[in-house]
Formats: sequence, C-alpha cells, structure tokens
Amino acid sequence: MLKVLVVDDEKLVRKGIVLGVDWPALGCIVVAEASNGLEGLEAARKYNPDLIITDIKMPKMDGIEMLGNLRQANKNVHVIFLTAYSDFSYAQRAVKFSASDYLLKPFQDGELEETVLRVQKKIIDERKQINSDIKQISMMLKKGDKSKYVMEAIDYVANHYNDRKLCVDTIAESLGISGGHLSHIFRKETDYTIMSYITRYRIRTAMNMLRDCRYKVYEVAELVGYRDITYFSSIFKKMVGVSPSEYQDRSRRA
Repeated sequence: MLKVLVVDDEKLVRKGIVLGVDWPALGCIVVAEASNGLEGLEAARKYNPDLIITDIKMPKMDGIEMLGNLRQANKNVHVIFLTAYSDFSYAQRAVKFSASDYLLKPFQDGELEETVLRVQKKIIDERKQINSDIKQISMMLKKGDKSKYVMEAIDYVANHYNDRKLCVDTIAESLGISGGHLSHIFRKETDYTIMSYITRYRIRTAMNMLRDCRYKVYEVAELVGYRDITYFSSIFKKMVGVSPSEYQDRSRRA
C-alpha cells in the first residue's frame, strides 16, 4: 500500500481528508498528518511517505518551501498541492519542484480520490520501469556461452570492479594477451566494449548496495570504484533512469 502524509493548517480540512476518504480502497494508508510545512517536513523524514497531500499556504513553512527542502534532500516523494483559486500562481510555482498534481479548494466529491489514483498510477509505472531496468541490466551481464578469455575477463571484473584503475590493459595483462586482442573478442562475443561492461557491472552492484539501504550514496560510489560522486550519479541515472538517491529512496519504500 502507498504511504500517505496529509499536511494542512486547517484542522477541519485535514481531518476531512484523513477520515473522509476510504484510503484502503485506494490501496493507500495515511501514516501521519501535520498542521504546517515544518511538521510535514519532519514527518516526511520520519515516515518516508510515497505521497504527500499538502496545502500550499501554511504558517511556519509553506508547502512549496517544504517540498523544496525535500527535493534538496533527494526525496523523490510525489506531492499533490491543495490551493485556493486566488493562490493559483503558487500552484504554478510548485511545478518547478516537480509537484505531481494540484487541486483547487474547495474540491468536489471524488475529485481527490481521482487525483490520488492518477498519481498512484505514476508511482506504479515508475516502479515497474525500475524493475524492468534491473532485469535488463542483469541479462546483459550473464556469461552465457563465451570463450575462455572472455569468461576469465568477466571473472576478473567481478573480483576487481572496485579498483578505480581497472581497464582493458590491466585485465589483458592478467590473462597474458594483448589489450587489442581482448577488446576484439570481448566485443565480438558480448556486443559490449570491456569498459562499458565494467560500467554496467559496477552500476548493477551499486543497485544491490543501494537496495540494502545500509550505505550512503557516496559510500556506494567509492565501493564500486568511483571517486567522483557527481560522475557516478550521472552514469547511474543514465542507465537506471533515476538518481542513486531516488533509487535508494524508492527501494526503502517498496
């Protein structure tokens, strides 16, 4: 079930959302509620909701500032903003922080439920895509029916992927053949260059570590052979479709 956090300074509105919606029927559960953005930020950090339904204009911290703080912390939570028509410009600003949707107060019966289901579909589709990417990367890395040198090269990568200096020549030297010859047969039998294979192996290993949630992103980057966390994050997002932080956050909520 999707975890939902409701944030609104108007108690009647907040309680109406928490108690007036059949959340289990929507495949959701309300894990917390808050009366302002500051409390909402703390609740989001504590409960890791999949979806936040929040008012925009609130005391202490408004909804947009709260979302901005969450985005800076790499929280990829989905957000539905509630806003009065007179504050519509605020809702437009929310788009800059990747708000999932917004509703104008007062909303009609069933309108909130429809919006939640629409966002829920986005979340499910994203998770399916991540799982598909994992399977695809795993298939790429299977040994299959390979020659002796290619299989030995694959084993070498598996044992030395965390070495920042790992390269074609290093592997070839360990096998007693030239780098050119190894590059040729490896590309012929796998359809990948050795360096692209090393990258894929590292990223797959990083995905496993991030799902474990015991390591911070910078620690994972170092453990799989990347000194530059920005470069690691760029490569990871290019292959997986989301940043390492987003991937770990979603794995934690799955």
